[in-house]
Amino acid sequence: MTAFLEMVNVSKVFSAGIIRRQHTVAVDDVTMTIDEQSPSILAVAGESGSGKTTLARLLLGVIPPSSGEVIYRGQSVDDLSREQRRTYLREIQPIFQDPFESYNPFYKVDHVLTVPAQKFQLAATKQETSRLIHEALDMVGLQPAETLGRFPHQLSGGQRQRVMVARAMLLRPRLIVADEPVSMVDASLRATILESIRRMKQELGISVVYITHDLTTAYQIADNILVMYKGSVVEAGSVEQVIRDPRHPYTQLLVSSIPQPDPSLPWGAEAEIAGDPESMEVAATGCKFVDRCPVAFEPCAGQRPLLFHEHPSRAAACFQYDKSPALEGQNLDVVFEPQLKSQSSADPQKSATIRNPPTSEGGL
Repeated sequence: MTAFLEMVNVSKVFSAGIIRRQHTVAVDDVTMTIDEQSPSILAVAGESGSGKTTLARLLLGVIPPSSGEVIYRGQSVDDLSREQRRTYLREIQPIFQDPFESYNPFYKVDHVLTVPAQKFQLAATKQETSRLIHEALDMVGLQPAETLGRFPHQLSGGQRQRVMVARAMLLRPRLIVADEPVSMVDASLRATILESIRRMKQELGISVVYITHDLTTAYQIADNILVMYKGSVVEAGSVEQVIRDPRHPYTQLLVSSIPQPDPSLPWGAEAEIAGDPESMEVAATGCKFVDRCPVAFEPCAGQRPLLFHEHPSRAAACFQYDKSPALEGQNLDVVFEPQLKSQSSADPQKSATIRNPPTSEGGL
């Protein structure tokens, strides 16, 4: 069966400068599949500059890859006809980070709901369009009577973001790419938005790529996770495995940096890590994390590690696990597959709840 969306050895390199050209590898050789038959939530985590948003833009077709292919229903996105691209744009919808910049301040919020309904001919009459919009708003916890007819500045940040979630749901896509959708929303409203995202998968069968720097929310709603560092996937697999028992030193650093709710722990007691996390400079050879890694040894500086399949539902790009086999073709689907299979046979009552963060040592 043809996959819904595939990334095959996708890389994206940005270049700048005239005399001395500088090249930044934003996404480096990523291979994975989004399967519409097994809807799931995939979290993409990492620091700022790790390539998360570039990965999202590649999935959305906003930018072309420098090498590799993004394949939609068996055909390269670059080769889609006008009608095929129209369908592609409907079936893959974004939710952006800033809920205010997503709006034109001259229009009422109704505009972001009625325009896509008209463009994609979701209904034959205005009454049917109105019914669909009301259903979408109800699903994200908004009262249509209190939301429609207002300008963006008359709504709170949480309300604006929930309207954008409703807009995405209105089109009944097969995939939603949510780029840090709760990072600019009050903590009290995050659970509501995360619950709306979870319901997309459970009730509508929509897969979600959830981009975040917050491992706590990733653990709460995601099924699988991939951790990126300077464009490369350093660890990937079941969110339960990766967050509870991280293997790559970078993932361990991310998990250990999350504050623990324990007043007896001294503030700032974490070990200092060398290197500049904001720098995008990468050595031509060797592990990209070698200058910050507390366990670096001889092979790390000389060659780039592959993703080693050291657990049935996890892979890590670290030479500590080079006794394990490398992922064939570096295809992340191998470590996601067990989790996808378990979703279809899991207790639906259990899978319908947001996962509580772990409280054990090293948890969130």
